[in-house]
Amino acid sequence: MNPRHIRKPPTTPHHVPHGSFATLTVGALGIVFGDIGTSPLYAMDQIFHAGVAVTAANVLGGVSLVIWTLTIIVAIKYAILVLRARNDGEGGVFALYGLLHDHRKASARAFLWALMLGAGLLFGDGMITPAISVLSAVEGLQVATPSLQHAVLPVTIVLLIGLFAIQSKGTARIGIVFGPILFIWFVVIAGLGGWQIIRHPEILAAFNPVHGAVFLRNIGLFDALLVLGALMLVVTGGEAMYADVGHFGPGPIRLSWFTMVFPSLLLNYLGQGAYLLGGDPLAGDNLFYSLVPTTMLYPMVLLATAATIIASQALISGAFSLVSQAIRLGLFLRIDILHTHEAHSGQIYVPVINWALLAGCILLVLAFGSSAALAAAYGLAVSGVMVITSIAMFPIARRYWKWSATTTNLVWGALTAVNLFFLVASSLKFMEGGFVPLTVGVIVFAVMATWRWGRKATFAAYSAKSTMTMAEVVDLHRGEAFFMDRNAVLMSPRPLRRPSDSAPALATMLWERYGVLPRHMIFVEVTHLKIPYIRDSRYKVTVFDRDPERGVIGVEVSFGFMEEPNVERLLEDLARHREIDLPTDPRRWIVHVSHENLLPSRGMGLFRRLRLRLFLFLRVVSRPAYYYYGLGDRVQLSAEIIPVRVR
Repeated sequence: MNPRHIRKPPTTPHHVPHGSFATLTVGALGIVFGDIGTSPLYAMDQIFHAGVAVTAANVLGGVSLVIWTLTIIVAIKYAILVLRARNDGEGGVFALYGLLHDHRKASARAFLWALMLGAGLLFGDGMITPAISVLSAVEGLQVATPSLQHAVLPVTIVLLIGLFAIQSKGTARIGIVFGPILFIWFVVIAGLGGWQIIRHPEILAAFNPVHGAVFLRNIGLFDALLVLGALMLVVTGGEAMYADVGHFGPGPIRLSWFTMVFPSLLLNYLGQGAYLLGGDPLAGDNLFYSLVPTTMLYPMVLLATAATIIASQALISGAFSLVSQAIRLGLFLRIDILHTHEAHSGQIYVPVINWALLAGCILLVLAFGSSAALAAAYGLAVSGVMVITSIAMFPIARRYWKWSATTTNLVWGALTAVNLFFLVASSLKFMEGGFVPLTVGVIVFAVMATWRWGRKATFAAYSAKSTMTMAEVVDLHRGEAFFMDRNAVLMSPRPLRRPSDSAPALATMLWERYGVLPRHMIFVEVTHLKIPYIRDSRYKVTVFDRDPERGVIGVEVSFGFMEEPNVERLLEDLARHREIDLPTDPRRWIVHVSHENLLPSRGMGLFRRLRLRLFLFLRVVSRPAYYYYGLGDRVQLSAEIIPVRVR
């Protein structure tokens, strides 16, 4: 028996961002830079809330640190360097893993754990960002009218509830206005800062980095660490450049940053420093709103609220995308993912994540009560992700960019050291609120690690069960005089390419239970590759035996982690082109799947038993794989329970 192998081209076209360069550039303003673009609302306040006296030297030093933090971490590290590390046009922590997963097995495993932790920390960041952004914008009400101070928290909570409530409707219609609103925001904050610079041009001396170095030296080690921790608020959202590069492309993102976002942020931070140099009192103890003329306070509060809601929307959408990628890589339980736009597969809604983020945001607003207090919880997660990204750049620079060891160590060694300083500084805020994103990150990491372990343990236990080979299945099939009338699809845990390959335990169980086999048996195995999109071959058909009366065929289907794994639709296409022996109507199929009854092995230790219990709980919450693959809506399903012992 010599099986025939048939390779077919992929159905996915080459991935490119949709839209003209100008459209993508404006769109990047709203989606990519909403978070970092609204940081002037609260970032500078925190530097001087750290106990630093507001003197001319300290103001120059503080603003100098802001300028060079933005320049080194965002402009140089992310905009110029990290954006080069694209995986088939995509970016983000899982795109990084796809680039590194086969780079020495031991180090790849370490990178996977680090990037899984980074993904968890991004969830913590995604929970804090909407809370602190919207809260800081609404606090402008108490600056405009002090008697409205009691309304800040209720208004913030109402806005957050409204924001998360509309997620199920999608953002296709309102997303078109995100870029223009943020364009107005950047123009306004640049104008506010520019006016203050004109009044106090001596603030321009802050471009000299010596002022920042002297400032840190004079305030002492502990206060210097507090200031560095506060400086992380200036760059939160910078990592969105890399996460969203697949949506907009590096060119539009860089153009938006260097022509609009970066200059506007510099002007506003310099303007806030200039205001402090002028010695005027702060309106409502809020530095940002002190720059706003009294007659423009209410319009500015509205604009700031709109900008922060847009920034929050970007973080929420990013969390949805992160979960979707983790599921497709087998790192997260399969929860419901709803598509909110027919034409754009990237616009999705994940109900469980949406309501979990809302609950977390409301708890944070109520627990901390102000953006100043909540800022203590901000920064630790971001600095952790930035350290992980910097470390991952070492092998990428050597392997993909062909940098020399000296250049790699000099550039990324320096940038990693800078990020480590910020991580250490941010860790001082652990007890003041930094534990929040870290706790969320550790919980998400534990879920991903347990899910990955449980799936591998289940696969190993299932594969260890004694089964027939494919040659034995074919011989048995050829010798049958009677068959089940329905054609059957059997899900397989591994590719079947040779007669000597072990058939799924499901095939043996069907024979032992019913004593008869389906007339046409289609074994389907789904693989998720660690690349965004499939380019060379979507599926491979292996014909073990085929004639008009009977057939045994194996189908290996591959998907990337940015693609929707709809197996039913693919099998329909194969049946329509007569590459497999199935009716074109899926309602005439029977899909046989196995449901493993997981039992602990007799020698399993306490820790593994607890881990198995957690995995069993996660499996109950998770959607079955066959539903996730699009099977079960129209096809008939037959689930066979197979007991397996997990080691």
